Amino acid sequence: MDIAQLFRDVAEKMPQKPFLIFRDQPISYSEGVKMVNKLANALNKMGVKKGEKVAVYLPNSPQYVFSYLAVFSLGAACVPLDVRLTDEELIGVLNHSEASVFITKALEKNSFAELMKKVSRLKHIIKCFSDEEDGFASFNKIMQQQPDKQIEINIDEGSLAILYYTSGTTGNPKAVMSNYRSLDNAAQTIRYIGLNEENTGDVSICALPLSHLGGFVYIQFGLDMKMSIVLMERFIPLEFLRQIERHKVTWFHLVPPMFIALLQLKEFEKYDFTSLKGVDLFGAPSHPDLMKRFGKYCPNAILWHGWGMTETAAPNTVTGPENIASIGKNPPWFEMKIFDNDDKEVPVGEIGEIVCRGWPVMMGYYKEPEMTAEIMRNGWLHTGDLGCVDKDGYFYIKGRKKDMIIVGGLNVYSPELEHVISEHPQVAEVAVIGVADKLRGEAVKAVIVLKEGQKISGKDIKAFCRERLVHFKVPQIVEFRDSLPKTRSGKIAKEALKQDSLVKDSA
Repeated sequence: MDIAQLFRDVAEKMPQKPFLIFRDQPISYSEGVKMVNKLANALNKMGVKKGEKVAVYLPNSPQYVFSYLAVFSLGAACVPLDVRLTDEELIGVLNHSEASVFITKALEKNSFAELMKKVSRLKHIIKCFSDEEDGFASFNKIMQQQPDKQIEINIDEGSLAILYYTSGTTGNPKAVMSNYRSLDNAAQTIRYIGLNEENTGDVSICALPLSHLGGFVYIQFGLDMKMSIVLMERFIPLEFLRQIERHKVTWFHLVPPMFIALLQLKEFEKYDFTSLKGVDLFGAPSHPDLMKRFGKYCPNAILWHGWGMTETAAPNTVTGPENIASIGKNPPWFEMKIFDNDDKEVPVGEIGEIVCRGWPVMMGYYKEPEMTAEIMRNGWLHTGDLGCVDKDGYFYIKGRKKDMIIVGGLNVYSPELEHVISEHPQVAEVAVIGVADKLRGEAVKAVIVLKEGQKISGKDIKAFCRERLVHFKVPQIVEFRDSLPKTRSGKIAKEALKQDSLVKDSA
């Protein structure tokens, strides 16, 4: 997909339409194209061409969006980096990625000159939010000095477009390689299930980090649907609600912890959500009750539920209210099956690992052939997600394979318990994990955040569960916390909870 050309096409049709709204200030499509062309010209003079990589280390901002599109204008590869990386992590991924240009904010500890010495392949730095005279290029000066002439180039759909770092970046970085063809998948999937300009409206709001696929999808979807994107620097629940009302937002997608944070606000019912036409939940097992609760306050919105991975250029499946408990059916160009531990397909209704194949699947993990071979077995990408498929072809997520808890030889799926415990009227948020147990192999542990001002005991939670679950699924351990750790993309960090439990058990 030539996403930069799509951007120019939209700008030609509706030049004055706001492309981005940032801090309540609109930037039109025509203005955006000029800014992208100026940055592309600067990158081109720095030697960026097909095959070169440009790393971007910024908070959510217009500069981040324009960096993506400028890199794509040259047929090069973008390396989006999370703004919360430490300098040490940053140096690690810059060296690993072999980026030649770095678009960045100021660093915490290192000067740009020091960074250049520590990253051998780095040739140029473009700094944002500063015009200090230090010998390095600045985004603002590029906007003042570079021509806005378009650079003509043919995009090679098989070449690298994005390098996403998806795991710990010290020691053994894991970077997903996505090619230009895969950039078509998000819009094709969404249109395949019936979404279009009429039922999504033309204003979205992005509070997910642009360094992650969930944030980038807003750009893909926004351009395909000719939307204005209200861009937030980060997710602040109350401000998110204000922005929806202020800008009459019609569409957004989030991950479940963000939905929960919105629903916990005392002010939630005070805001006007009548502009919303579509709301989508991504990035977690099915949670239909959460969707229904949210839907009560969005009278004109169609509720959707989707699934996908960075490795598969998500979203790959989406379903509407007709079967919101599922994640939908796979489109024709993307095969999905359920395999057992021997890579054999299981019967309809049985739980196994979701595997998939098709052109949206990644090129592999950068510089990690063994890791790639491990996940791409016999031509199928093994997702690590447990699920099942019904007789009508609808898929259902049951949890992560690594999060399955085996209690005395019996399988316990943590999302099922989380769903039950979250129905308790005093519970705000919950995560269920497995911890070592000498007698049963593993024990079920529930880590719970209560609603403000509420008090309840572990015995109360266990009694609540016994009324709704078979005995071996009832948590043996209940821990209360003020908050749950989150990943950089907003999901609950279960690995951190497991590590905390190991430390406590060994103390």
